[in-house]
Amino acid sequence: MNVTANAVRSGTQSRVQTIAYWTVTLLLAISITLSGIGQLMRLGGNDELVTDIGFPLYITNILGTWKLLGVLAIIAPGFPRLKEWAHAGIFFLMTGAAFSHALADDYGDYGFNLILPLFYAALNIASWALRPKNRKF
Repeated sequence: MNVTANAVRSGTQSRVQTIAYWTVTLLLAISITLSGIGQLMRLGGNDELVTDIGFPLYITNILGTWKLLGVLAIIAPGFPRLKEWAHAGIFFLMTGAAFSHALADDYGDYGFNLILPLFYAALNIASWALRPKNRKF
């Protein structure tokens, strides 16, 4: 009976972890996708976000492309090594954005320019930590 209880508990825990992984990963994917599209189309103040801290405007094309490619790598089945690199890239992209805004004294309203990229970095870490074995390298 103890073996059965452990098997049920393990299956439930695995199911909960899978649901948590996909919830966090889809939230991350949607957020990063919308951000990448916004940068590529230069919507919603993306021009000012970059130029106000001294970056050239063409950087939005590079960042937007990287974001979309990273999301594709994380969501697509297979390619576990590519997923590792995509998670690392999103982490560096988001923490780099937060630090760039902080060093330029551009915190935004209520610290939004720091809080949002750090929130995305935290989602990224959670997605990476919760990933199932078939998505690990």
